[in-house]
Amino acid sequence: MNKIYPFILFLILSYPAFCQLNYGPRIASLANAGVALQDVWCAQNNQAGLAKIERPQISIAYESRFGVKELSTKSAVFALPFKSYVISASFTSYGVESYAETKTGLSLAKKFGDNLHLAVNANYHQINITNYGNENTFSVEAGIQYKVTPSLWLASHIANPNQSKYGKNIDQIIPPHIRFGASYIISKQLMLCSEIEKVLDGNTDFKTGIEYKVVDFLALRGGISVNTFKQYAGFGLNYQKIAFDFAVSSHPVLGYSPQISLGYEF
Repeated sequence: MNKIYPFILFLILSYPAFCQLNYGPRIASLANAGVALQDVWCAQNNQAGLAKIERPQISIAYESRFGVKELSTKSAVFALPFKSYVISASFTSYGVESYAETKTGLSLAKKFGDNLHLAVNANYHQINITNYGNENTFSVEAGIQYKVTPSLWLASHIANPNQSKYGKNIDQIIPPHIRFGASYIISKQLMLCSEIEKVLDGNTDFKTGIEYKVVDFLALRGGISVNTFKQYAGFGLNYQKIAFDFAVSSHPVLGYSPQISLGYEF
């Protein structure tokens, strides 16, 4: 364990802003360009995408960041439709014994007719660093999706516009970021999605992905992001009410990050 501490510390310091962002394997395999998509993992992406859910759903996921078990991320999402609303809860845990973060989120999505989805989300963040103590804070998110044509969705999502951060004992921020994107259904088998993400005082990234349904129960996916250049791939299996998804991302320096999820629709 001691041998990998320098590597772990390097990863934590290099990626503090996004260690809690786990959008699930389907969206991850599409280069995380999921702002205009609709599924249960929108609970941690753009909550407006939950508004289209018609039955209760639950899903759990596990990611091995760069293949290092100590940097694993464990996540769970749940969505419950109620009339024209969808209520969801999400949970993410990341880190090692000496550095650990958790995030719990609650969101409310509403469908306005067939074309407009709106959502708000509140998060409770906790962080624990050995010798520095524990801190917690809150953040909010909001999202919108609009169906321009039967094949084209446009969307936007903003996270932490109030610029919440942890207390004085732990100098760790939760960076505000905003995303704009679209998804386009070319055919029953083929879908394209893209988005632009801007982190306040940080990078601007362009991401795009493609999903191809080989048959009704099997989908193949892939994508790329520009800044930093990363490649993504994965697949999804849907059998009756059970969904299994796998994704892997490739960082040019740090290597591969595989993740899986298992979901159930009640």
